[in-house]
Amino acid sequence: MDEFKKEDRIICIVQARMGSSRLPGKVLKEICGRPMLDWVIRRAVRAISIQHIMVATTVSPGDDPIHDYCQSNGIACYRGSEFDVLDRYYQAALCGEADVVVRLTADCPLIDPDLIDKTVNRLFAQNADFAANRLPPPYHRTYPIGLDVEAATFSALQHAWKNASERYEREHVMPFLYDPAHGMKFVVVDHETDLGELRWTVDTPEDLEFIRQVTRKLSCRDDFSWLDVLNLLKRYPELSEINSGITHKTMKDVDSRANLV
Repeated sequence: MDEFKKEDRIICIVQARMGSSRLPGKVLKEICGRPMLDWVIRRAVRAISIQHIMVATTVSPGDDPIHDYCQSNGIACYRGSEFDVLDRYYQAALCGEADVVVRLTADCPLIDPDLIDKTVNRLFAQNADFAANRLPPPYHRTYPIGLDVEAATFSALQHAWKNASERYEREHVMPFLYDPAHGMKFVVVDHETDLGELRWTVDTPEDLEFIRQVTRKLSCRDDFSWLDVLNLLKRYPELSEINSGITHKTMKDVDSRANLV
């Protein structure tokens, strides 16, 4: 049974920019002939809880292709700060009149709609300010990297926007909300089996090749579940070797070009 309230406006905001340091332009790289951003959006809108979806990109001219893609495909797009991503999210949520914000990133083309619903449901069931299916240490990730879902009430997001002062809190959007020192109620959605070492996100050419091979083996459909991917990797374990040597970035990593106060 769905735990979320039907009258609540739940908006999914997909974070996207062209300026990746390890794979520039990655969010519009093609997977089975379609941009990666398209994969994220098509899979996210399958979530029952999501009522509206927006892309949040930057005002940088380098991100014009993202804005143009959204305009050409009827996708709502908000453009804001390049490095103060918390402000970008807050302003997008404000424009979208959100009651709840679901944060996704455009480099996760295998994102799963059922996991989105599960995270949103837990937010409401626990009457929490914030819910996620992964948090950084000292918490332990149990879902594969690339299935990350974060959900926050608008009031909690607004509180973070007003009070977050550390650079990583502004650039990574939600860390303020899961710092116990700030008194917010948060809940972690864990998987019963630890799969946290699996890497299904796209940040390097090796990651992109992994995703391309996985989706080709799934006949380029976009309606598969994350469990279908897991079963595929059990049949073809060599696929996981493609990007097994990539080091994942951490919450404390910030863009050296940022100049946040």
